[in-house]
Amino acid sequence: MSHNPSLERRVASLVHAHFEALPQRSKPTIHGNGMREWIPLSGIVLVTNENTPEEALTCVAVATGAKCLSSSQIAQCSGLVLHDSHAEILVLRAFNHWLLEECKSVLTALDETNRDVNSLLNYSGSGFIKWNLEDTNTQTSIPWPPFRIKDNIKIWMYCSCAPCGDASMELCMAAQEDATPWELPVPELRNTGNPDGQQQVLLNGRAHFSILGAVRRKPSRADAESTLSKSCSDKLALKQVASILSFPTSLLLAPTPNAYISNIILPEEELSRTGCERSFGNGESGRMRPLNGRVWEAGQKGHGEFEFRPFKITPLPMEDFERMWKYGKPTSKSSEQKVKTGNASAVWTAPPSNSTRPPFTTKWNDTPNFLELEWHKAYFKTPPTNLNETLINGVKQGYRLNSPGFKKASALSRARMWALLSDIFKLLNVYSLIPQLLNDSEASSLSQIVLSAPSYDFLKSQTVTSKYSEARAQVLRDVRLVLKNWIRNCGDDAWDLTVLDAPVKERRPSCRLREEFRQ
Repeated sequence: MSHNPSLERRVASLVHAHFEALPQRSKPTIHGNGMREWIPLSGIVLVTNENTPEEALTCVAVATGAKCLSSSQIAQCSGLVLHDSHAEILVLRAFNHWLLEECKSVLTALDETNRDVNSLLNYSGSGFIKWNLEDTNTQTSIPWPPFRIKDNIKIWMYCSCAPCGDASMELCMAAQEDATPWELPVPELRNTGNPDGQQQVLLNGRAHFSILGAVRRKPSRADAESTLSKSCSDKLALKQVASILSFPTSLLLAPTPNAYISNIILPEEELSRTGCERSFGNGESGRMRPLNGRVWEAGQKGHGEFEFRPFKITPLPMEDFERMWKYGKPTSKSSEQKVKTGNASAVWTAPPSNSTRPPFTTKWNDTPNFLELEWHKAYFKTPPTNLNETLINGVKQGYRLNSPGFKKASALSRARMWALLSDIFKLLNVYSLIPQLLNDSEASSLSQIVLSAPSYDFLKSQTVTSKYSEARAQVLRDVRLVLKNWIRNCGDDAWDLTVLDAPVKERRPSCRLREEFRQ
């Protein structure tokens, strides 16, 4: 191992090492005709005690992917199919799944001796989250939401490609043989779902380069049916205000400053400073600038608030990147090698931190020698793992979107995430944390909604009635109004948790009955 490497180099190498340890089915392939697949990679690394002698890095989520569903397929999903399988979005979902598992493991580890507030102040059972309590023994109850990410944690994100959409427009223009801006699109007016009722145009991902700072759909082939999934640039921009917490995790964890992405690492040649400053920044050219200084209180004062917190963008030297990653997209227009985007997506998450085999953690001076052929094995051969899935078109490999039953559903699907959230609320009730310690009336109301909502649409609409969830909903509305042309991707919410029930198999008639039927 080498010494004193940069933090971005260590974060990137840790993500790549976890990917290299995945089974071959989760990786791009070279086809018999010489066609090589390429795929974007993203990862989430938690940095503990950054810039101190105790600094430690833990990779908790890794994902690859470059596909998403068309708008006409959304109504067929029933909560069992992922709409957006771009690596950046998958890894955000994977990280939120890991957070839910971490909350569940904390509750599972509780016993009768540590279920009072004073005991909880000194015990969380997690290296990364804690109870949402101040360091004082004057509290007699836990405010809602009950958990928060620990104060010494920073969230770093690594991406092998520039986020699609506005942040990569300059890169797209430079890659064209003719960089002249394309003609403006014929307006495709749709109901945006915004409170002002305005109709807006959602631009294609790679077209109309003369329009900058706009919300765009995911890029696709010219002959492909369009999607309403917003670009990764747009979704990441929203996360700078709404935090990295998704809908399910936002019901359990407070939006403290360290619940936001601290830093995004991009390879040098995948980083356009102009594009990133426009897409994500708060400066003169930043499209998010109108949100500067805005604060949305979430629940009780002092227990989390939403705010525009721009992440930093850090370049990774191309020399390091090229040594780590052999599945990147071709950089030369004149390359004779045939390449195409891989269809399969990989998802990996670490186990909870209190597991018998906890997540792999590396210290500040641990970085392998990239000149070695199998440099990644300097970290491990097989890292501790909780989730490892290979997905195609939003479902597990071996299934189709229209395959009957629930076995096709990824652990990251809406239905399975709701089921995991329900398990956590059941534990809160079983351990009498609701209402004894979580004696807020909103906690009891949220618990009832999560456990008995008749549909996913009802779940999301009714949880907004709580003070905390209403603040998050207002954040989403305000950000979408600033971005101006945010069209909602609706149609996958008229289902409930019975979609995860095993179908009742019809019993085959006995031999005697079949014989009687023949007669």
